[in-house]
Amino acid sequence: MTIASVNPATGRTLRTFAPHDAAALEDALARAEAAFRSWRRSPFPLRAAAMTRAAEILEGEKARFGELMTLEMGKPIGAAIAEAEKCARVCRYYAEHAAAFLASEPVATGAAASGVRYDPLGCVLAVMPWNFPFWQVFRFAAPALMAGNVALLKHASNVPQCALAIEEIFRRAGAPAGCFRALLVGSAEVARLIEDPRVAAVTLTGSEGAGVAVGRQAGGAIKKCVLELGGSDPFVVLPSADLEAAGATAVRARTLNNGQSCIAAKRFVVHEAVYDAFLERFVAGMASLRLGDPLDPATELGPLATAAIRDELAAQVDRSIAAGARLALGGRPLDGPGYFYPATVLTEPRPNTPAWDEELFGPVAVVFRVRDLAEAIAVANHPVFGLGASAWTRDPAERERLVAELEAGSVFVNAMVQSDPRLPFGGIKRSGFGRELSVHGIREFTNVKSFWIA
Repeated sequence: MTIASVNPATGRTLRTFAPHDAAALEDALARAEAAFRSWRRSPFPLRAAAMTRAAEILEGEKARFGELMTLEMGKPIGAAIAEAEKCARVCRYYAEHAAAFLASEPVATGAAASGVRYDPLGCVLAVMPWNFPFWQVFRFAAPALMAGNVALLKHASNVPQCALAIEEIFRRAGAPAGCFRALLVGSAEVARLIEDPRVAAVTLTGSEGAGVAVGRQAGGAIKKCVLELGGSDPFVVLPSADLEAAGATAVRARTLNNGQSCIAAKRFVVHEAVYDAFLERFVAGMASLRLGDPLDPATELGPLATAAIRDELAAQVDRSIAAGARLALGGRPLDGPGYFYPATVLTEPRPNTPAWDEELFGPVAVVFRVRDLAEAIAVANHPVFGLGASAWTRDPAERERLVAELEAGSVFVNAMVQSDPRLPFGGIKRSGFGRELSVHGIREFTNVKSFWIA
């Protein structure tokens, strides 16, 4: 077995790596255990200095890191550079706020002193995806390390160079040896790592199937687990919406990261009063996107990450059309090298088809027509997923009802769903459990310890 870095725009192999063997994994686990003993006792200013230095490296070399992301998984270069910048922001956020987030909290009782403190758990295993190869890692690592934990990264096997680059960043930033290590291993090694007593907890961002497997393994080992899984996010458009803003945002929301994002809007739930006007704007916007070389700054839509992802998306579209969905735009993989799939819009989806029930991981939008707000909420809440939701209305009563009744970890009104270090991020239903980011994210991998001093 080899781990290969393949350029999805050309299909050519960039580099190959031999997987880490048993001895290398043992060395990483032993070093992580040793690093935790000292890192957990390090003062917050020391941790913050390392995290701030990591931010400086990300900012200073964002062009290099951006190019690496684009070459390994195909995102447009502008988005890749912006991803490096966002990673720097989350590092700075936790460098500034971690000490306050984890400060002991006194609680008045009959004791002389009592309260709650937040202590690190130990080594956290992170199983991370390829679609945001830097952001997904830093979103976990910045709070986990600032809390005093150490980390082992099992990254997606198609982005090994990104994994090693992140390890290099933390090493250059001054994190102790063993504090953050990238493991070049396949998914078959994950269960053994979770079982190892030196691993205290696990976090996974990935597919529903991967989440089921890791959640089962973590549960069997009785270890804390955070799962951020798939999403089939609704984008609800009601009659009072600003259609120009909604239509333009809908294009960006569906094609974010070439459509390969868990929080990308995928199902567009539109009131019949504005359905035709919205659809016209939306299809025109999707059709105008420039598809091509992701290293070209003018490119707006690049390739899908692998041939298998492209082929699965094409099969989902074909099955949906065969069952009665109408093709309004796109719908056929591009010929030639690379794993390109065009911006595609389906309307009139039928129940029990991929367009109705499944997550479409690529630049394919499904547009639903609904009669009123109640039906819009019912259609939005239909899937088994509950990650994010976007809703467009200028009616205050509708805003309140949508925020209250949409079944999602995040609801954005008149805006595109996004992750922000200041707000907790995660899902419900089959989109997972636990939260990343904000004060809630940094406390996920701590021991919420009560103390009572008589």
